[in-house]
Amino acid sequence: MSQFTVQTLLDTGTVRMRDVLCSGECRHKSEEECTAATHLVFPYRGVFVRHVGRNDAVAEANQLLFFNNAEGYRISHPVEGGDSCLDLVVEEAQLQELTPKEQLRSGSAVAFRRQRRRIDPRAQALVAVLRHSLSRNIAETLEAETLALTLVRRSLGERTSHAAGASAGRQKLVDRAKLVLSSDLSRRWTLAEIAAEVGVSPVYLTQVFQQVEAMPLYRYHLRLRLARALDLLGCYDNLTTLGLDLGFSSHSHFSSAFRQVYGRTPAEFQRSIKPR
Repeated sequence: MSQFTVQTLLDTGTVRMRDVLCSGECRHKSEEECTAATHLVFPYRGVFVRHVGRNDAVAEANQLLFFNNAEGYRISHPVEGGDSCLDLVVEEAQLQELTPKEQLRSGSAVAFRRQRRRIDPRAQALVAVLRHSLSRNIAETLEAETLALTLVRRSLGERTSHAAGASAGRQKLVDRAKLVLSSDLSRRWTLAEIAAEVGVSPVYLTQVFQQVEAMPLYRYHLRLRLARALDLLGCYDNLTTLGLDLGFSSHSHFSSAFRQVYGRTPAEFQRSIKPR
């Protein structure tokens, strides 16, 4: 049985969008594979690690991953549970027009210099809107194409995304901390617990994480939990239960944090993804 479940959500001459679920059976590095086009992959549930040569990238809901055409890679799942991603392929001329030149390698084909970029909350919300609305057949093709291009433009924008800028050693330390957080999103971690898992002091961990990700560790963890809420809002009728399941102390705590990040309450977002 295949470890992948793939649902095509949209397929036009401009954008192809798929919902890809992986069971995560490959705990260690998979055999090398490659894609036949450049893919923009937005993880929204779970976590995996992508290995390109000696370069590793932790893929989770705060990140956009670039799978360059014909570039070999391997995948591993150090944390149980598999992953789910929104996979976009944009027609090459359109993708080239959307992408700042400094993010691309030289050459005629569209290929990104880095494996990943961190995206902002609005991009996360667009991922959720596209997935929920297309899977429920409540978004028209023109609307979905427009939102998809908006998502790409925002995810590549210098003001709305972030490329990590640090040494390889510090990036690996931060990636280990991300895997710890992703292993149990609802847990109320303490700084000492995360630092002990990573093998450094709490002070050093907070300093390095801030340098690499340009945000504090606690805020990054909050963003992961709220991204999981975006994923689950279509499945929960009781939002208080959802908030408690994700480790928030109360409905008001959950609703306030969600609104501060996404600009509307969980109830308002939930109404926006229901059939009109």
